[in-house]
Amino acid sequence: MMEPAAKQKVIYITYLIAALDITWLFLQFSITPYLARRLGFDTIWFGYLQTTVGVIQLLGGPIYGRFADVFGARAALSVSCLASVVYFLLLTVADNTFMLFVHKLPAVFMHGLPGAQMVVADLSENEKRADALGKLGLCFGIGMIAGSSLGGTLSTRFGEKFAASFAAVGSFVSLLLVLNFIPKQTKIQTMPEKKGSSNSVFNVGEITRLMKFPGVAKTFTVKIISGLPAGIFQVMFSIIAMNFFQLKAEQNGYLMAYFGIVQMVIQGAVIGRLTSRFSEYSLLLLSVGISSLVGLAQAMMTNVFHFCLIVIPMMFSLSVFNVITDSMLTKSVSPSETGTMLGLCASVQSLLRTVGPTFGGFLYETYGVPSFGYIQCVINAAVFSLLLATGGRSQPHRP
Repeated sequence: MMEPAAKQKVIYITYLIAALDITWLFLQFSITPYLARRLGFDTIWFGYLQTTVGVIQLLGGPIYGRFADVFGARAALSVSCLASVVYFLLLTVADNTFMLFVHKLPAVFMHGLPGAQMVVADLSENEKRADALGKLGLCFGIGMIAGSSLGGTLSTRFGEKFAASFAAVGSFVSLLLVLNFIPKQTKIQTMPEKKGSSNSVFNVGEITRLMKFPGVAKTFTVKIISGLPAGIFQVMFSIIAMNFFQLKAEQNGYLMAYFGIVQMVIQGAVIGRLTSRFSEYSLLLLSVGISSLVGLAQAMMTNVFHFCLIVIPMMFSLSVFNVITDSMLTKSVSPSETGTMLGLCASVQSLLRTVGPTFGGFLYETYGVPSFGYIQCVINAAVFSLLLATGGRSQPHRP
């Protein structure tokens, strides 16, 4: 059993690893859209590229979570960091369409943030879990600022290959941190194996069994349906920034850094206070309701200044929604299965990235940017009404 001080040290190191992982991720976001455009990709083909990543991570998410439960957090995070190194090395040599698709393949193992969530969920108490997971959002904000600024600056001044090489070296540093500071096993308690159960990472039955727990199916359905419109907008944002807002790589980096600052404030200073005062179900309702209003505002925006104003409620609703749904879902299963559950949560984001680019590319080319906002408004208004009507009856309660 780890001492509280030792647990806290591991959680802090995990926050650092998460911040670095997000930094390299957003550095890549400042490279790929411009590299794709230089290679002749249009909006539809860029959508196919994004869909490829979504499919790959959709397949890898649940298996990665199961891997973490079976082999431990250190092994899972090490695999993610090593895959990230290979990913960025392949990006440095991606000078044609085929290689741009090939370099996405290691993404099947790249689940650094879910890996960090697993460690935090394992080492935090139930009543403090939402706050602890929310602090990972603070790391996300830091990584978003650092990665976007670095990516835009490095790719503009030294070229895309140098920026990708820089990220590969950074990912190797993350790997060294994992190997030196993350314990092999972070589970506070290990549940005894059920008769006939298997420790296989590819045991689909053990993964899907979690969906039968009380409240899980409802929360997952809300996570997918309510998150779909925002997921489509996020996936298409790099195209919107280039074509609708007419931003250059460096300007886009500054805008992403602004996102990061807003998210840091919300997740570092706001979510913890909210979770200590209000029930998770009330906060879920609040986030879905605000998301509907954000969609209406997005449909009416005409320039980047309008969007900067919308970002504040948008990041608030996204941050609260993701933290609360992840917290509710991990509390609904046994401590020995939080990794698999968080892997399933990660697969929801991957599902959104899978259907988002193709559907988003169609909407953008056919109906324009306002269509994203109108769809988000209508869908979230419907989800809000259903949640309000059903109340907290399906909400799981575990000790």
